[in-house]
Amino acid sequence: MQTEDFSELFPLFNTVNPETLEWLLSVADEHEYPSGRAVLMEDAWGNAVYFVLSGWVKVRRIAGNDRISLAILGKGDFFGEMAILDESPRSTDVIALSSVRLLSVHAQRFIQTLFKDPQLHHRMLQLMVRRLRQMNLRFQLRHQPPAVKLANSLISMGENYGQVTDTGTEIYNIPFKDLADVADVGVEDTTKIMEKLDSKGWIKIDPSRQVIHLINLKQLAHLAGKI
Repeated sequence: MQTEDFSELFPLFNTVNPETLEWLLSVADEHEYPSGRAVLMEDAWGNAVYFVLSGWVKVRRIAGNDRISLAILGKGDFFGEMAILDESPRSTDVIALSSVRLLSVHAQRFIQTLFKDPQLHHRMLQLMVRRLRQMNLRFQLRHQPPAVKLANSLISMGENYGQVTDTGTEIYNIPFKDLADVADVGVEDTTKIMEKLDSKGWIKIDPSRQVIHLINLKQLAHLAGKI
């Protein structure tokens, strides 16, 4: 991948020195995984930072026999950066929701790059603060009705990873169990709300293409309390 394409896909690198980015890409490894495959196991956190070139993944928390999805990430996002900084053991894993392509950079090389390029270091801090704000928003929504929380999750995925088309913003057809976990809503409520949104024409689920069309973002934003 060319440095220009990479920095355009990943805003983290849009202020990085071109020579630094070229070196980083030269030491990166590319991986491909089919849907359902484990991308990162709980004992592998801290070894590398992973960048999503295409596809969708979920970050799961492991608690005994329970598996709870904590986050859904798509093209242009990354994960693993926190683990290389605190070096603590993780009880989470990452699973491919769709077929996915990733680029990984070894932890030590990524840390070296952070300290060599102050602009990258500053940009990383900005993005980490943004993630903290997103977590704070989820905390603030915890007492809201299920439809409000679910609408917020759909809008967030559309804004962060969606593809704008003639029929609306497309996101992956995320399984209702994973969508329910991320939105902090019961699976039964999630199923009913998604069916209602579909019947209203605000969204359209297309199982054949494995996508959800977010057709009426204005109505979804109103439901989410954003307007």
